[in-house]
Amino acid sequence: MTVRTMDIPDAPAAALVLFDIDGTLIRKAGPHHRQALVEAARRVTGLDTTTENIPVQGMLDRDILGIMLANAGASRGLVRRSMDALVREAQEVYAGTCPDLRRRVCPGARGLLWRLHRRRIPVGLVTGNLSRIGWKKMEHAGLRQYFRFGAFAEEARDRAGLVREAIRRARREGWIDRASRVSMIGDHPNDVMAAKANGVQSVAVATGLSPLDELRGYAPDVLVEDLRALPLETLAG
Repeated sequence: MTVRTMDIPDAPAAALVLFDIDGTLIRKAGPHHRQALVEAARRVTGLDTTTENIPVQGMLDRDILGIMLANAGASRGLVRRSMDALVREAQEVYAGTCPDLRRRVCPGARGLLWRLHRRRIPVGLVTGNLSRIGWKKMEHAGLRQYFRFGAFAEEARDRAGLVREAIRRARREGWIDRASRVSMIGDHPNDVMAAKANGVQSVAVATGLSPLDELRGYAPDVLVEDLRALPLETLAG
């Protein structure tokens, strides 16, 4: 199946669908992402750090780096001064180590993206990954061609801010208007809360570490075991 990156529509689309990456589009992607953060910290600050005992799921990479360094004894000033270099270095490391992720695509993800493409519904990423890391994952998973744009860890202080930035850009570019249905699909309670904070449809999928019952407790608008169970019309309006 050959897919070209979605063409720009002549008029605003009826819907916009935003996807988290880890646990939503791909899972069990290996230790390479965490290792890139650790190696970046070593190269930039000389400190030995770890992501152990940090609940990284649902967090932004910049926050993870900050906690790693604080746990290793770094001052707030050092974290602040080092962050730009840490962000650059982590992305550089990951670009050279990212594995083939085609077998790590979550059930139903590829089929749903294809159906959205066929309907000419614009699709974007909203993820706590740094931008080059997020795009590299999509390339190595064979999914890059489906995504028009993304909002990444560098662009906001929290996940709600990333959703807000993604919607603003889509409206600014004329891809959607205020009548368009916007959905945020993710596997973590933070994704549900970010969608609710922006007044858009929250879709929770239990293919990550958060079980179905935990996700149900956050009252998402739609809750499915995996993306095979998500009807297109739920997103398309």
